[in-house]
Amino acid sequence: MIKQKDTTEGKKTTAGSKKRVKKIAPLEVPIEVPKQQAPQEVFEAPKEIEEAVDEMAEKISESESHEEEGDGKSKKPDRYFEGVGRRKTAIARVRLFTKAGDFQVNGKLYTEFFKTIDQQKIAEEALQKMKLFGRFRVSAKLTGGGSHGQAEAVRHGLARCLIKFNPDFRKRLKRAGFLKRDPRAKERKKFGLKKARRAPQWAKR
Repeated sequence: MIKQKDTTEGKKTTAGSKKRVKKIAPLEVPIEVPKQQAPQEVFEAPKEIEEAVDEMAEKISESESHEEEGDGKSKKPDRYFEGVGRRKTAIARVRLFTKAGDFQVNGKLYTEFFKTIDQQKIAEEALQKMKLFGRFRVSAKLTGGGSHGQAEAVRHGLARCLIKFNPDFRKRLKRAGFLKRDPRAKERKKFGLKKARRAPQWAKR
């Protein structure tokens, strides 16, 4: 038998030996920081544009002064206090103007809008309670509900306006019950009944 020569002669290897690798330090490359640019020059409008703007401003101011000195077409709007009143499904947006005038509801006099005397008294009750009826101009816009609920909604809105006009009115209006949003409403009909609680008549024979 011919013995093969070992090819690993001269090489010293051990099971626990590990190859040592030299660690190479990272290259330090100089980073160039961009220089801050100098602030750009502010754009200056030419003198012709500035003169034109000044002329327009003068014309506008002159026109406003002429309107104020005119026949009174461009008067300041009247000061008013606004309040929202509700009752059942009726909603009233009421405005109380500081100057004397008419009491209008949806563009009509309240005596024309509310047909019955009882509804008219309910609508004006907040002003009558404070003895201020006829001293203010009132305009109300109503939506939803019936005529009686609308009248009570106007009273509720007027009471809220009067509080904004003078907070001292709060005690008297609260005692009268005009500031409370009346939650009472008709109960819905139930299935199998004639009304909300009315059952059909029962007959023995």
